[in-house]
Amino acid sequence: MFRLSKLADYGTVLVSHMARQPGRTCSTAELAVEAGISVATAAKILKALAKRELVQSIRGTRGGYLLARAPEAISLGEVIEALDGPINVTECGAGAGACRNESECRIRGNWRRLGRVIRDALSDVSVADFARPDFRPAAAAARSRRSNA
Repeated sequence: MFRLSKLADYGTVLVSHMARQPGRTCSTAELAVEAGISVATAAKILKALAKRELVQSIRGTRGGYLLARAPEAISLGEVIEALDGPINVTECGAGAGACRNESECRIRGNWRRLGRVIRDALSDVSVADFARPDFRPAAAAARSRRSNA
């Protein structure tokens, strides 16, 4: 079964919360409450997102985190990859040598193509799109294709 890690799932909750309030600094405690996780887990997620420059850490008494770019400029794929690493459907999608059967596998290329489709789909969805309660994946992808044309 293809599944995100809990950290990636919670990470999408945190950035969606920040996307609904662009430019506002959110405390780690506030974000932890929003996601229903411990402050330590929220801090771990935020540190990984900051390392990939998706969120910015603000120090001081009114410190916390805010999105490093506009919510429309951060993709859901970036958030997931920051927390889970490269998006692949199977081990062989990660690269050569991951599977002992790769030399004789006839469907390896198909799994890689499918993984690319999933990565592209997640890259077409911005954090701003995903933060909306009325989010429609097909509409987001169509809008992205129109803006790239």
